[in-house]
Amino acid sequence: MPSLRAISRQIHLWSGLSLGLLLAVLCLTGAALVFYIEIDSALNPLELGEAPTTPLSWESSVWDDLVKTARDAYPDPKGAWAFEVNGIAGPIPARFYPSQEHDGHHSARQMVWFSPDGKQVLRSDTWGQYTMSWIYELHMHLLTGETGRLVVGWGGLATVMLLISGLINWWPRGNWLKALSFKRKAVFIRRLRDLHKHAGLWSAPLLLLLILTGVLLALPGVKNQLLTTILLAPDQLPQPANVQPSDTPVPLTQALDAARAVVPGSRLAFVDVPTDSSSPYRMRVQVTGDPHYRFPGSFVFVDRFSGKVLAVQDISKRNISTRVSAWFRPIHDGSIAGLGTQILAIVLGILPTVLLMTGFLYWRERRNRKKQTHIKIKEVNR
Repeated sequence: MPSLRAISRQIHLWSGLSLGLLLAVLCLTGAALVFYIEIDSALNPLELGEAPTTPLSWESSVWDDLVKTARDAYPDPKGAWAFEVNGIAGPIPARFYPSQEHDGHHSARQMVWFSPDGKQVLRSDTWGQYTMSWIYELHMHLLTGETGRLVVGWGGLATVMLLISGLINWWPRGNWLKALSFKRKAVFIRRLRDLHKHAGLWSAPLLLLLILTGVLLALPGVKNQLLTTILLAPDQLPQPANVQPSDTPVPLTQALDAARAVVPGSRLAFVDVPTDSSSPYRMRVQVTGDPHYRFPGSFVFVDRFSGKVLAVQDISKRNISTRVSAWFRPIHDGSIAGLGTQILAIVLGILPTVLLMTGFLYWRERRNRKKQTHIKIKEVNR
């Protein structure tokens, strides 16, 4: 009967040959996305004229002009807008969701950048049709929609087996110093093996963390079930509706004042402005203790016609599953501790390609050597 090490070697070999490319693609695209906003801004510079001095915020005076400019530029009567408050004094990024049914952040959308005064459209691009958004779509679902998302999720989970089998294969049976050595003057095949071993050994724990958080983000149903089983069911996001729709919504600035009053000290991250009569304004905010700067987990819903707060989800007051879930994204994208972990995420994103190349070359070199040995034995036996 084959030993555990022999079985793990076969698992590592064939999962590496079959899943290694998927892991390399996902990790390389993930590395590129760590600074995707900065890269996109460099690839698509915008002319601002006079440099703005203050970023968009709760108290900015440009909100109502911004909404008017957006609706004039895209007069779709049932389209929805999401304006981003990124803390940068510059163009105002936004998303326009056309009137067809959509599913939040990952729906078909038009990306629009407005001037800092909210009176001009500086740039407009369809999501998925410019460089960084194409890379994002490749990373999220391999450019194939829901099917690709499932492949990313379950395929990512399968790559965990690849890393674990590699650790089992390496685990020393005696001399740990020998197992951790790197023989620089050894033959080519041994140096390949050592390079593959060390790249995998030192990156495996953090790669496992990145992969597992990516799996949970790609498979939200699995994430919720797991949290429910281990802890308890995460809180559901409120879905309130406007109480008495009319023809005249309150100014957005009034709604922002009402929202800010119920979450004092919070930082505004997104403002969602729907156009259908039932949906309220939605403010996405970062409260103390929320780990993600760009996509925090707290929300305030304000009636578009009365200006009254309809519901609040303050993540700091939610249950433990909701708070634990909030950490998955900043861990996965490397933003959890700022620049240092972002750079680490880029390095980790490159390493699976190194593992794929060294592993493949080692396998091919070993295979060629076996063929040459077999030929020599046949010649001797003639």
